[in-house]
Amino acid sequence: MSISTDPTSVPAPSVLSTLRGLLDRQDGWRASTLNLIASENVLSGAATAVLVSDLHHRYAEGHPGARYYEGTKFVDEIETLAAEACRRIFRCTFADVRAISGTVSNEAVFSRLVPRGATAIAHKVATGGHISHDRMGALGKRTDRILAWPTLADGFSIDVAKARDLIVAERPALVVLGRSLILFPEPVAELAEAAVTVGARVMYDGAHVLGLVAAGEFQDPLGEGADVLTGSTHKTFFGPQRGLVLSRSADPELLKGFDRGVFPGATSNHHLHTLPALLVAALEIEAFGPAYAKAVVANAQAFARALAGRGLAPACPELGFTRSHQVALDVSAWGGGHDVAKRLCAQDVIVNMNLLPGEPGKNAMHPKGLRLGVQEMTRYGMGAAEMEEIARIFDEAIVGRRAVAPDVHRLRARFPEIRYGWNAADLTPTR
Repeated sequence: MSISTDPTSVPAPSVLSTLRGLLDRQDGWRASTLNLIASENVLSGAATAVLVSDLHHRYAEGHPGARYYEGTKFVDEIETLAAEACRRIFRCTFADVRAISGTVSNEAVFSRLVPRGATAIAHKVATGGHISHDRMGALGKRTDRILAWPTLADGFSIDVAKARDLIVAERPALVVLGRSLILFPEPVAELAEAAVTVGARVMYDGAHVLGLVAAGEFQDPLGEGADVLTGSTHKTFFGPQRGLVLSRSADPELLKGFDRGVFPGATSNHHLHTLPALLVAALEIEAFGPAYAKAVVANAQAFARALAGRGLAPACPELGFTRSHQVALDVSAWGGGHDVAKRLCAQDVIVNMNLLPGEPGKNAMHPKGLRLGVQEMTRYGMGAAEMEEIARIFDEAIVGRRAVAPDVHRLRARFPEIRYGWNAADLTPTR
């Protein structure tokens, strides 16, 4: 039996045509939607323009100037520039840009700070913790002794007094702050003070708020006492899908551990084709981040107030609803998060269902709530007036169960251009 090399004998042309059509439909459809997924954002024209290059084909294990492969002289320059930019915007002395996601960043840190079977303290998934902080995720590969932070009655705030007592009593190797459902800054300084007394390290997972942190808008975890800040670079930090490990520590052994945790501990080659877009995004955060971050937080608060004004139930009205890009919305009165998310998607409003504090983990696929984020629509230039309009759309779609897709399309069509960044035309080659 021979294998044909005749391209007409295989279905590739028809499959390729189907693929092209699917991608075109995806692009066209999403350009007409209101995307309120809190873990997503869009790249600028400049960042998009540098995604396709010869780097798709290449390897660069190790560090600039000390690679395991030859042929990396230009990669070395790009990676060096990206690390320098991240050190500037996060005001830190150590920035490893080689992790390919936020979870990979977390895995790298856990592997160095959590001895096998040691105690760690983190948020439960039901109170906003990321799955990588859970027994089912990366932290669970190191230990099954993961204790939960005690919270106040609102479910979103750590009970600082009880948390400090927990640290002293349990003497954990690592305490993990930051979460995936994060409305308010974490009490880093207060808990870092307790951690120091028992020799525990403090990690802040800034995946969701990384762009806000870089812009000085949310909180400064490293300045408040965290040993290490991790995060993904495609949420409020509006870059490609990669991860960062950042620190201001003066302990060379600790920093060496983070370095080795990233490579070879959690990565090999680090997806070089997205590295130039990370550099562009970091420079855009440096240039536009403060204005963008202020607009994001203002929009989130305006959106939550508008939802509440229409009788919907955003969390924590007594605390001002939010200080991040997120709004948590209880939709249990209208069918719960799963059903409401499906109904909204059918009207071209994209959201995700989410557990709310106090819910059991078994509710994960049918939770009470939605987690909403305004960071992408803010990057398209929407402001407080548009947040009011989106709240009206929510009210009519969720409570009134009316068709709102035409309103969605009209609103979205008014904001076709990405703001707070550069266009492809701004990239001027030098030789």
